Amino acid sequence: MSDAVTSQVEARLDEGFAALGIDIDGAQRERLLRLVGLLHKWNRAYNLTAIRLPEEMVVRHLLDSAVVLPFVDEAPLLDVGAGPGLPGLVLAILKPSLVVTLLDSNGKKVRFQRQAMMELGLDNVTPVQARVEAFEPPAGGYVQVISRAFASLADFVRLTDHLLAEGGHWLAMKGPAAAEEMAKLDAGLTIRERHALAVPFTKGERQLLIVERTDSNPGRL
Repeated sequence: MSDAVTSQVEARLDEGFAALGIDIDGAQRERLLRLVGLLHKWNRAYNLTAIRLPEEMVVRHLLDSAVVLPFVDEAPLLDVGAGPGLPGLVLAILKPSLVVTLLDSNGKKVRFQRQAMMELGLDNVTPVQARVEAFEPPAGGYVQVISRAFASLADFVRLTDHLLAEGGHWLAMKGPAAAEEMAKLDAGLTIRERHALAVPFTKGERQLLIVERTDSNPGRL
């Protein structure tokens, strides 16, 4: 285990997942801690994230990603603008049956995704380096397309519309500006669900918006 993974980091992870009500087994716990160690190690050389302290990485990256787990189903998931692989890597660890594609145009971040996938033994993850506009999805597209910090809601949906399967949905992880962004959604789209997200050890407002095309399902808040 990395030197970055101290007893304080382990305690923060254990307390955080307990607060989220997410049970993790020993293998998942080890992978999550190793992911923190890898992020810390690579960050010193490649500046993957502005978060420097391993304890804060647990909160701002692992717990902030894990909080959406209850709203992710078993269908293949595309993580757009995944950066170093968040939330996709965390979701892939927590839900081993989930097939995750990580999409980002930044070479060093995709190299980290590949290294993490290999070192953590995640055979349900596929990193892809490409611009979202140029990425060709598999036949039928993805039922779930998620974004944590990629673009405004309207831009996220517009840029990934060709990637979403018929009857699929977008999962947009947003902060306090979500209401303003919702108002700018194009006609033909609806907010199917809106969930407040309580991330342990943080005070900022977080929410998840689940968006569908209006011909998929009547909207409901």
